[in-house]
Amino acid sequence: MPQLSVIVHGPNAQGHLTALLDSLAAHPLPDAEVIVAAVGDWARETAEGHTPETIVVPLPDGTGDAAARAAGAARASGRWLHFVHAKDGLPAGAPRLIAERTAELDTTDGPDPVDVLLFDHVTTTWQAAARPSPDGRRLAAAGRAARPLDEAADLLRLAPLLGNRALRAAFWHAHEELLATDDEPRAAHAALLHAARIACLNQTAYDHRVLRPESLPPRAPEDRLALVDRYESLLPLTRDRRAVHAVLYDLMVRDLVTTFAREDLPEDVAREFFRRASLAAVRWRPEGHRRPPGLDGVRHALLEEDAYTRYRALQAANRARRAARTAVRARKRRLGAKVRDHRYRRALNRPADPDLAVFTAYWNRGVACNPAAIAAKLAELAPRVHPVWVVTRRNAALLPPGTDHVVPGTRRYWETLATAKYLTNNVNFPNTVVKRPDAVHLQTHHGTPLKRMGLDQRDHPAAAQGMDFAALLARVDKWDYSLSANSHTTRMWERAYPSRYTSLDYGYPRNDVYYTAGAADVRAARERLGIAPGQTAVLYAPTHRDYEAGFTPRLDLAALADRLGEHTVLLVRAHYFYGGAASPPYSPRRCGRIVDVSAYDPVEELCLAADALVTDYSSIMFDYANLDRPIVIHADDWETYRTTRGVYFDLMADHPGQVARTQEELAEIFRSGAWRDANAAKARAAFRRRFCEYDDGRAAERVVRRVFLGEPEEALPPILPIEDRTPAPPPEEATA
Repeated sequence: MPQLSVIVHGPNAQGHLTALLDSLAAHPLPDAEVIVAAVGDWARETAEGHTPETIVVPLPDGTGDAAARAAGAARASGRWLHFVHAKDGLPAGAPRLIAERTAELDTTDGPDPVDVLLFDHVTTTWQAAARPSPDGRRLAAAGRAARPLDEAADLLRLAPLLGNRALRAAFWHAHEELLATDDEPRAAHAALLHAARIACLNQTAYDHRVLRPESLPPRAPEDRLALVDRYESLLPLTRDRRAVHAVLYDLMVRDLVTTFAREDLPEDVAREFFRRASLAAVRWRPEGHRRPPGLDGVRHALLEEDAYTRYRALQAANRARRAARTAVRARKRRLGAKVRDHRYRRALNRPADPDLAVFTAYWNRGVACNPAAIAAKLAELAPRVHPVWVVTRRNAALLPPGTDHVVPGTRRYWETLATAKYLTNNVNFPNTVVKRPDAVHLQTHHGTPLKRMGLDQRDHPAAAQGMDFAALLARVDKWDYSLSANSHTTRMWERAYPSRYTSLDYGYPRNDVYYTAGAADVRAARERLGIAPGQTAVLYAPTHRDYEAGFTPRLDLAALADRLGEHTVLLVRAHYFYGGAASPPYSPRRCGRIVDVSAYDPVEELCLAADALVTDYSSIMFDYANLDRPIVIHADDWETYRTTRGVYFDLMADHPGQVARTQEELAEIFRSGAWRDANAAKARAAFRRRFCEYDDGRAAERVVRRVFLGEPEEALPPILPIEDRTPAPPPEEATA
């Protein structure tokens, strides 16, 4: 009996079934079967043209989704069922993730079985691919422990799709009559309401495709009334389940109000919809329920009062108010742009100041990364050059004392950018910044590329959402110099950002500290983080996913900390895309042996303090490798990441130590000592030779002498052979 039956169902809408079956064939799973409940001849022919192992259940044109799901389930032999609509998609490796998690649940079942497994999804539209959902944070908050819905009612707020949940086959067959509806959200909610226990998988395992409405048959206005019927059929299932009832009621009112506001319904249908929605809102209102504050509360009150005319008047007034505010803002923007452009152009006509240098990093977050290391060395070698940092108003208060800075959009900001001789950034300056011929633009970048960048993102729409490649190239054409830490990076930058800049193969200045720091620096970093002598500090620093809306740890950190033992501290750093940055002074947030260091700057201090690094696909691995300390890769979604984001090399083959595909494997690597055994050291040595090629502790000096002082290449400090470099001592040596 297979662990998982993937039941593809429905017609071959707009030809998407082919790509779905291709993705399943490209990543076969021994413990899963694929059944296609093919509606219509096109779907049948497409399914029959794939692998012989695919089970095809032909169905006549017009067969509804519920009937197609039932036909596929009737042929399924798996312990768990995953219903996948033929128009949707599966990220690479998704069936494996689901099969492994359900197998884990089968071995840990208590007296009440887990009936439903929930997981994350992305949404693809006719406009953009793989947009992240907001569900990840709720899945992460729920954790991995299975529980009844009454203990995790918020899970009802997840997108009501059958595709983002797997159902135990026995559960499906026991409740098939209740779940057999063409109203997918109703079936999705009903599955949760009937389940004995529910488990979560905080990983993306489904791609929900929304077809362009104009390409679908028009809906009759009266069909909107079915939304009221959906909730009228579900809410009786929540009697005597206070928390569940409250959440489902909130969802109902939100959906009813949103549908009424957005749908352009005929007057008679609109009135009937509002009347029935009002009755449902009053009938099912929980005892003691409090309306939301502000305008939403007013809308809810009008709905409950069946005040159709007043509600329409409120809508009209809000539309008029929004239109007026938009017009005022547009006029202010046009006036401000004219004033700014006039001042900026006037400043550009002045001579460039040879002793003025502009620095910025990470979209104006503060003093950080390669620009910070270069600015520090510049102060040492050329103190005549005055540095000015660009920083947001919010982060200006966090700057080191005495740091001269400008805030974007201010008068001094434009005058400084216009007259500075040197402009250094680890990302790009805004499109509006003019590249004057007597200025020097230095692009330092902020990592070694594993994931695809620049023009190479064109084939990966999830990563390139909203990217204007013509504007990107216009920004790249302003670069005079592009900094690199290794020859791999140089080649990838020249491919991803083709232009006439000069590549500086000098190493990354931010990594100099890994060779200049001593034992006292390592001890001081650990003391600031509260790491006691003798404790092992493991830095967990995952990267962001383009298919996730926010940072949700992919590990059960509490369980991992328990497995690693009382002498291990977990330093957890979320990617900066997922929150604001802070600079010292800093206060770590500690929960037992788990320390949230997401706001800690600089990250180089975290690396100095850590005995080992656990990451996934973050470029921090290339920097940390300079320390020649253990690195473990946690690659639970490698296939999805590789397919969605695109990569330049196979990290599973060219990794810097050990690789874990599951949390259990990760814990075992540390428990067994494999994280620092001979095999890990051998892999790390090969990785260092390839990716720490130019880093030797003097990168910042080379940059300053070449770019700011104009010294010739042959006069710069030579790059030391890797065997002659001495990185900062590991913590146990620093503590001894």
